[in-house]
Amino acid sequence: MFYYVGIDLGGTNTKIGILDIEGNIYENTSIKTLSANGAQKTLERIWGTAKEIAQKSSVDIKNIKGIGIGIPGPVINQSVVAFFANFPWGQNVNIKEMMEKISGIETKLDNDVNIIALGEAKFGAAKGSKASVTIALGTGIGGGIYVDGHLISGFTGAGGEVGHMKLVMNGRLCGCGQRGCFEAYASATGLVREATSRLIVNKNNLLYEKINGKLDILEAKHIFDAAKEGDKFSLDLVDYEAEYLAMGIGNILNIINPEIIVLSGGVALAGDILINPLKEKLKKYALPVVTKDIKFVQGILGNQAGIKGSIGLFI
Repeated sequence: MFYYVGIDLGGTNTKIGILDIEGNIYENTSIKTLSANGAQKTLERIWGTAKEIAQKSSVDIKNIKGIGIGIPGPVINQSVVAFFANFPWGQNVNIKEMMEKISGIETKLDNDVNIIALGEAKFGAAKGSKASVTIALGTGIGGGIYVDGHLISGFTGAGGEVGHMKLVMNGRLCGCGQRGCFEAYASATGLVREATSRLIVNKNNLLYEKINGKLDILEAKHIFDAAKEGDKFSLDLVDYEAEYLAMGIGNILNIINPEIIVLSGGVALAGDILINPLKEKLKKYALPVVTKDIKFVQGILGNQAGIKGSIGLFI
């Protein structure tokens, strides 16, 4: 029987697992990434940990057929990382070649959100679907597109960057440096920014009470919790969020025409109070043919999505 090493390379922590081709995890752990030590030393330490957990799960290294890695950055041809988000590792680094020299085992990699999308498509909420799009709604907005058994990674590895499609001409400044991005409006950061601007002029609401007037501690969860309790101010913010989500997702539906939209991240946990108005507003932004029978589901792999998805590169 053959096994695989799944690696979810994060800015602070890196998850490592020993899996089979069905996505079953035999052993997994998490270590500090310590990226400041450089790519070579970091990968050597990750491989050392992988060997330790393989031994712990009685897996012979000779039976490890592949190593899959999710990378925070665009990846070209499952090999070269164009640049790393928050990593001081330079540009156009061939991580595949580096890891193969360290381990002697075939290595494949892709962008971390693409890997999550692949995990949900192969083993999770979108399993069995022909076309799915996974949208990670958190501090920013990430996306992964899966069509006919393949990730859409694009020419330079930046395929699926749905968070940076433009919704408003010369709109709000985004973390990417451009203006009007989907992420600038519909991410948790965008929602909190909108809520803060409204709270400065309107303090007579449940949301303001929930945070005791401390705007610096405001999170998206506070907004959804207050909305669920019927707070009109917060319900208006949910409507704002649903509007921009519908606009962005409507564009995705018109271009990709997926069967399933998988929502992950903190904003997705809002549930029906957000999903129901989102579905209603989609009618304004998406063609009827692409909304027919579309399913919205929450991702089910959670913290295991990265290590499971990386194995999908070998299927």
